[in-house]
Amino acid sequence: MPGEAVTLQLGHYAGCVGAQWWGLQAAPGRGSPELRRSALLRTERALGGRERLTPRLVALELKGTEPWPRTWTGAPHRGTAGTGRCALGSAQVCFLSPRCSLQLPALQHVDGWGSTSHNGAFFLQEDNTSEGRGSPHTSVPGAAPDPSPLALSEEAPSGGGVRLWSDYLNVHLHPKSVYVIRQYMLDGECGCLEAFGQGESLLQDPGCLEELEDRLHFYVEECDYLQGFQVLCDLHNGFSGVGAKVTELLYDEYSGKGILTWGLTPGMSNLGDSQKNLYRVMNTALGIVHLCRHSSLLCPLSLSASLGLRPQPPVTFPYLNYDVRPAVSLNYQSSAVLAAALDTLTVPYRLSSSQGSMMHLAETLNFSGRKVAAAWASLPFPARHSCSLADVLCAHRQDVPWKLLVPWRERRVRSCFAQSVVLRGIGKESHVSSAGTQPPSLFHACESAEQTLQRYLHALFPGALSTAHVLQQPCHTLPPYPQFFSPLLTQQGFLQDKPPPSAAAVESIPVLAALQSSPVLHTLLTSLYRDIQKLNTRRFASFFSTGVEQDEFQEALEELRTLSQCYKAGLEASQSEDEADSD
Repeated sequence: MPGEAVTLQLGHYAGCVGAQWWGLQAAPGRGSPELRRSALLRTERALGGRERLTPRLVALELKGTEPWPRTWTGAPHRGTAGTGRCALGSAQVCFLSPRCSLQLPALQHVDGWGSTSHNGAFFLQEDNTSEGRGSPHTSVPGAAPDPSPLALSEEAPSGGGVRLWSDYLNVHLHPKSVYVIRQYMLDGECGCLEAFGQGESLLQDPGCLEELEDRLHFYVEECDYLQGFQVLCDLHNGFSGVGAKVTELLYDEYSGKGILTWGLTPGMSNLGDSQKNLYRVMNTALGIVHLCRHSSLLCPLSLSASLGLRPQPPVTFPYLNYDVRPAVSLNYQSSAVLAAALDTLTVPYRLSSSQGSMMHLAETLNFSGRKVAAAWASLPFPARHSCSLADVLCAHRQDVPWKLLVPWRERRVRSCFAQSVVLRGIGKESHVSSAGTQPPSLFHACESAEQTLQRYLHALFPGALSTAHVLQQPCHTLPPYPQFFSPLLTQQGFLQDKPPPSAAAVESIPVLAALQSSPVLHTLLTSLYRDIQKLNTRRFASFFSTGVEQDEFQEALEELRTLSQCYKAGLEASQSEDEADSD
């Protein structure tokens, strides 16, 4: 078996994507024999001997984003904002803010807690009896966050009702999972982690470094065989600098292990703050360069259509309906799209039937210096329940029905150097035509779903190194996953001709996703380089006062330009060489 992976979440949007991803991992029916849950999840024993799964996770967050419930250091009193714990007699008590107290019926289902009230204030009181169902809670800072009240509800939360990723976290986290960086706030006019240099400096603080290493060693030492690290990192803010130092630490301390990094950027429909927009572009450029140095593979992920100075409308999917106007709502919904893509893209090193590892996946894509990959997804994959895979693919002979999840304004690419493709949620029994009949296409003549998909990929991407996996297990979409699906989808996410008289929640969907080493990255990286070249960066003294030198920044830009050249297709490369010779 390839072994286990440890995941790091660096930043608030990384936390949004991570919370959705862990929710997909914990969804009912995820006990499928096709995937090894132990690759990303660990088993721990709760109070009463009950076993539960928790992520093998280290999350770095800012002050003001601590997962619910928050630690309370004083006596509770009515009207206090926030959530906290204090001692009341021999039991632990969780005090509820007015917002959380509205969710009291859902909160009563939190493991090991019962409800009570005192002088008009609402509390959850820890159940210390022998019948208590959950693990004991403590009032010590850093205690494990529980599933959120919104996540425990049977209804999917509305986008406007969530602000923090912990609002829809529906799995337990170990106390070692979350480390809160107290030097910076999530929101506010000042005290925010805005610049790459600020993030780099954090990991030079001995206290912060010791906390990170302690948490890493805890998870690594309990692994039977560590295959590597998944790093979910915000690219647009100072966490890009945190990610640079974290991947350097992993590279130095765990030589030979895979480091698969996902650079995350929220979908942005409107950027009114010009300085924040400029910081975003410079953080992104520095983040891509530094993360590439020590990662086995880096994949930028976003529903934003541009990493540059001119934001484009977010990417849309034909069978998803999400509101792109409020940023909080868009974060909740866009993170769900990226989480479903991640859950599918990472299948190759989580398969029960395969010896493929994280490092093996990276090495199939990162040859010739191409350490950045592009991600594509079809969510949901447009299939009808009665149709075979060959029928669906025949309907898309010209273009694969997926959308690019790398921020780039052009959405169609007809070539790639290598790709890893995963299709899930399609029954393997319906892939071939009936016996004794002439197959209507070469796809229908294939003997397996994997062979059908491989032939399709070779037809559309001739000459590319393509690997394909097909799973019967779909992507489960029960709450707290948003119900933003078209009424034309069935409960299993298949297409139908018209909406049913009474709509039912979509419980699962088929998904097609791919990681590609593709020429599209040449355009993406070159455009980012050119946008920054147009700026007079010496005007932004505040950005460079955080620790990044001007010369260092210019070196990183040249490294970005060199990286972009790796993705020129052979014809373009030869043309550019001829032009250089003629000069």
